[in-house]
Amino acid sequence: MIKVNSYYPVICVLDVHRAAEFYQTHLGFKPIFQNDWYIHLQHPDNQSVNLAFVDCNHDSIPKSHRKPAQGTLLNFELDNIDALYKNCRQQKLDILLELRDEPWGQRHFILTDNAGIMIDIIKLIQPSPEYQQQYQ
Repeated sequence: MIKVNSYYPVICVLDVHRAAEFYQTHLGFKPIFQNDWYIHLQHPDNQSVNLAFVDCNHDSIPKSHRKPAQGTLLNFELDNIDALYKNCRQQKLDILLELRDEPWGQRHFILTDNAGIMIDIIKLIQPSPEYQQQYQ
């Protein structure tokens, strides 16, 4: 058995400060480490919720992969997404999928951050009977 002590995504971006600012402004994250090429964020309400950004051109990234992340979808489960959705609409953020309920047990919407990463804001709801039987 392998013991995992921690897990968090580190996203390759062109501008770490700009990327981190989005999550601080709109989702309440706080920096716990930052320099000019790497920023590690943590949510103050839950220390196990972490997210980091690295400059995609930094020497710590293999040359073959020095490019901004693409095709990434980050899921954030929240209790009250309706207020956040309303706030995102008012701020004219880039909402790709409008707020809706899904039969698999999610009320959610998808937006993009300022680095082009998709963010799925989710509230768990009761799944339809069809999907309920698929949960273990």
